[in-house]
Amino acid sequence: MLTAAAKEYGWELKLDEIASLWRAGCIIRAELLDDIMKAYATADGQPANLLLAPAFAESIAGALPAWRRVVSTAVQLGIPVPVFSASLAYYDGLRRRRLPAALTQGLRDLFGAHTYNRVDIDGTFHTLWGEDKSEIEAVDTH
Repeated sequence: MLTAAAKEYGWELKLDEIASLWRAGCIIRAELLDDIMKAYATADGQPANLLLAPAFAESIAGALPAWRRVVSTAVQLGIPVPVFSASLAYYDGLRRRRLPAALTQGLRDLFGAHTYNRVDIDGTFHTLWGEDKSEIEAVDTH
């Protein structure tokens, strides 16, 4: 959120220094703050998301198989794990270049005929979901 605000308002934030401000708090472990500060202090640029910083990416990669097992087992047993499952879905979407936006466009078109764009050709399209499932070029009515 700080990165997005900095872009919008033209702020030059030093995220590594901002992370150090929470050191006196009790919610975030000091060890984790060190990793956050290191991720933002790298000379080769700041990560677009902390989950993509090397230290965090390696840690998550090691835990990912178990994370998936926990979520899938809970779902199979009917045990609600909303934070685990939503965060896993967020992580999976974060690692895909187009999936979240493409999926959202498809769902909006299915439920409200809002159309979608394709990456292979120019134009705006709509699928006749309730009919023969054919794709048609949408007419701009604006």
